[in-house]
Amino acid sequence: MADLSSTREAEIAAFLAANGLAEAVREPLAGDASARRYERLRKADGGTLILVDTPAPADDLVPFIAIGTELAGIGLSVPTVIASDVERGLAIQDDFGSETFSRLLADGADPQPLYEMATDALIVLHHGLPEGAAGRLALPVYDPALFIAQTRLFIDAYVPVALGHPLSEQDRSDFDTAWRTVLEPVCAGAPSLLLRDYHVDNLMRLPRPAVRAAGLIDFQSAGWGPRAYDLVSLLEDARRDVAPDLADAMVVRYLAAFPDTDAAAFRRAMAVLGAARHTRIVAIFVRLALSQGRRSYLVHLPRVWRLLEAQLAKPELGPVAAWFDRHLPPEDRAAFVVPETI
Repeated sequence: MADLSSTREAEIAAFLAANGLAEAVREPLAGDASARRYERLRKADGGTLILVDTPAPADDLVPFIAIGTELAGIGLSVPTVIASDVERGLAIQDDFGSETFSRLLADGADPQPLYEMATDALIVLHHGLPEGAAGRLALPVYDPALFIAQTRLFIDAYVPVALGHPLSEQDRSDFDTAWRTVLEPVCAGAPSLLLRDYHVDNLMRLPRPAVRAAGLIDFQSAGWGPRAYDLVSLLEDARRDVAPDLADAMVVRYLAAFPDTDAAAFRRAMAVLGAARHTRIVAIFVRLALSQGRRSYLVHLPRVWRLLEAQLAKPELGPVAAWFDRHLPPEDRAAFVVPETI
């Protein structure tokens, strides 16, 4: 049997050759928590493109192309897919460069204009996709059941390690009930396109005017759901502290664009969705450390727990906070550290 890596390399080489890029110099780019890989392709004329290599094209490349088409249609900047082989999970897209918002912030850039661009992109998105987009985009609907199913990773991947034993079926059922109580009001409104991983690592500054200066690069896991989710994803970042006054200014900026929105209800939705997101991220980071040895994610755990605790203190999270107090005392939360022996 041929070596899988050599077989994949042959497929990539053939794909590049078929698109006139056989001589392009390939440079691996840093990845994320997914199995997707990127390479920068340097052409003989000095131009660059991006090679996308994914093992799950039906769940990854196909929605990326479809969603990108819709986002470009409302004036947002997304990578143009120049060529693709969906069956093999390969694509070539234009290169947005290296100015991610996170890199710019690390280099000392003023955060205000960057977060304003990111917030304005959400405003454009939430003012509406072209007619028929919901029918064209067969995406999951983030209703209470789906949010609960995803948040349940916390009691599967985190709690048994933190406590040293799994929870009972009753405890698990109570977890679901608590989350359902707080999620149902939040999910009651009309859904919007929910990008899900909307934060500074997935935004790039481009030399384009107005909102098009914000390049969106990671949206293949999108769905339909409450529009508060992406704003809280941006402002309560698992990997980066956002100043409270800046975060609040962005919420005010967003709400000003939707004067008919109930501001108090929107902020409650941000709290509930933020808590659900943080709960799942705690579990994801620990699972990555345990199953893949990717301990670098653990450095973010204290921040995620701080964000989660702040939301649990709000009255709209009362049922969930009561569950945490009952089944996961404070000493078993942020203090938890994955053993060095993994």
